[in-house]
Amino acid sequence: MKTLLYTKAKFSLVSLTIIFCLASCGTTKQVPFNASTVVPGAEGTVKVKKDKNNNYLINVYIEHLADSKKLTPAKNAYVVWLETKENGTKNIGQIHSSSSMFSKTKKASIETVSTFKPVRVYISAEDNAGTETPGTMVILTTNSFD
Repeated sequence: MKTLLYTKAKFSLVSLTIIFCLASCGTTKQVPFNASTVVPGAEGTVKVKKDKNNNYLINVYIEHLADSKKLTPAKNAYVVWLETKENGTKNIGQIHSSSSMFSKTKKASIETVSTFKPVRVYISAEDNAGTETPGTMVILTTNSFD
C-alpha cells in the first residue's frame, strides 16, 4: 500500500514538473506601444516569444496608423526598428497600413525572427524604407522589455 502511494506521489510530482517546464519554455511577452504624439490615434503591441532554438519571434501589430504621406513633413514609409544590447539597432522591415472590406480600421503588422534578445521596438517615418539608421520622426515606441 505504501509503495502504491509513493508511486502515485512520484508520478504526480513528475507530471507537475513536466507541465511547469512546458508552460515556462514558450512564454510570450506582450508590450504595448506608448501613445504617439505624431499620430495620436495610432496604437499597437509587440509580442516577443523565445523559441526552442533560442531565437526570438517578434510580432508587431498596429492599428489606426495614418498614411505616411499625410504626415508633416510627408514621408514615404514606416520602418520598424529592433534595438538589442548585443547587436545595436536594426531595420527589421517596412509596414503598410491597410483596411479590410468589412472594417475601416487601418491595420498593419510585421513578423520577424531575431537571434538577439530585443530590448525595445519602435517605428519611425522615413524617406527611404531601406535606411540603416533611424530618422528623428519616431511614431511609436515601447518601453524597455527588461
